Amino acid sequence: MRIGLSRVGVSGVSKAIRLSHAGSEKLIAAEIDCTVDLDPAQKGVHMSRFPELFEEAIDEVVIGEALLVEALAEHIARHVADRQRALRAEVKITARYPLQRETPVTRLPTQELVSIIGIAAASDRGVRRVVGVEATGINACPCAQGLVRGRAADRLLEAGFEEGDVDRILELVPLATHNQRGRGTLYVGTDLTLNAEALVELVERSMSSPVYELLKRPDELFVVEHAHLQPRFVEDSVRAALALTLGRYPELDDADFLFSRQVNLETIHTHDVVAERHGTVGELRRELADGTHLARHTELRDWLSA
Repeated sequence: MRIGLSRVGVSGVSKAIRLSHAGSEKLIAAEIDCTVDLDPAQKGVHMSRFPELFEEAIDEVVIGEALLVEALAEHIARHVADRQRALRAEVKITARYPLQRETPVTRLPTQELVSIIGIAAASDRGVRRVVGVEATGINACPCAQGLVRGRAADRLLEAGFEEGDVDRILELVPLATHNQRGRGTLYVGTDLTLNAEALVELVERSMSSPVYELLKRPDELFVVEHAHLQPRFVEDSVRAALALTLGRYPELDDADFLFSRQVNLETIHTHDVVAERHGTVGELRRELADGTHLARHTELRDWLSA
């Protein structure tokens, strides 16, 4: 039956990839997805070759200090497209990376696990690469905080405080609200070399506060106050991540690609909330500049195939 296929391949292949850090190599766990596009004349692919090609690529590529997982994804994509005689090969690698950091007040060393993502698509027209990260933070809900503020203001006025004093008190005191642990994702498609750790910082800054595995009481106070003084909706985090990325990397080309996604795990509901935006850098710059509405936003697969 002569019908071409958009995607054929394997997903969820677990491998250990090699990372060079501080003058030594270490292994970190990664998950690899790889698919190819087939023309109508090609019956199928050799599924057993995928893990074999992964092993060869991992032996040949050591990821350096800049954490360029997308370089390994490109290496695999090129090999697969050639060996499978495919129109196009697409590879996604998700690696769990231990990020070394300090707690915000006591400056104690702690380790946080983040996901570093590399995506590459290879065809006879060339290669396009994406670097991405996923990181966890906390969002404080602005809506519930507004309700708490209104009730607190009524109580203070009933207690005899002057209106000006009430406003001043509510500006100084962090107000209660419900919190949501958030998972932020950021992709950047570009030929530039970007450090994944810097992207993690942008994702964490897009939320009300970062979170830490280790927290002493002064650190806990800092995180809670910081989050409640910067309440954010899920939509706010997506917009902030994109704006922060454009501000951090003004050298990005208008033809480059950005994707931001935020998932908040609700605490007072049984559902979660999600927001995302994808598009070229040029599309996003125009919107930020003049609020231009675009009927269609460029999606990742379209950009990778361009």
